[in-house]
Amino acid sequence: MMGGGRMTYAFDAQRGQAVGSHIRMGGEAFGLRLFVDEVVTVRDPPRRKVWRTTGEPRLIIIGAYEMGFEIAEEGAGSRLRVWIDYALPDRGWARRAPALAGLYARWCVNRMVSDAVRHFRSAGARAA
Repeated sequence: MMGGGRMTYAFDAQRGQAVGSHIRMGGEAFGLRLFVDEVVTVRDPPRRKVWRTTGEPRLIIIGAYEMGFEIAEEGAGSRLRVWIDYALPDRGWARRAPALAGLYARWCVNRMVSDAVRHFRSAGARAA
C-alpha cells in the first residue's frame, strides 16, 4: 500500500505510550513526500488506545484521522474492536475518489487486527 516507498518513524521521549505523546512519520510513496504527526489522546493499557493526527497531515488518500482500539473480555476470550474515522484530503485528486479512502482505511484496520492476532497467538504459544 506504500507504492514502492517507505516510512520512517520518530518518537518523542514517551514513545507513543502516554497521553500527549507524539509519533511522527515521514517518507515517500508513489514518488510523493508524506508526513503525519499523531498524538495519543487516550491510553488505558491494555484495554484501549486512541490517537489522532495533529496539524495538517501530508498524505495521499486520506486526510486527518482518529484511530484506535478497544479490547474487552468476552466469555473465555476477548473481543478486539479497531476503528478509524477519517476525512478526505483537503486537496488533490484523491478528494474526488472517496472509494480509495475507504479501501485504504479498511486496509489500515485489517492490518492492525492481523498484527494483534499474530501477537497474541505467539504470546499464547510462548506461554504454553
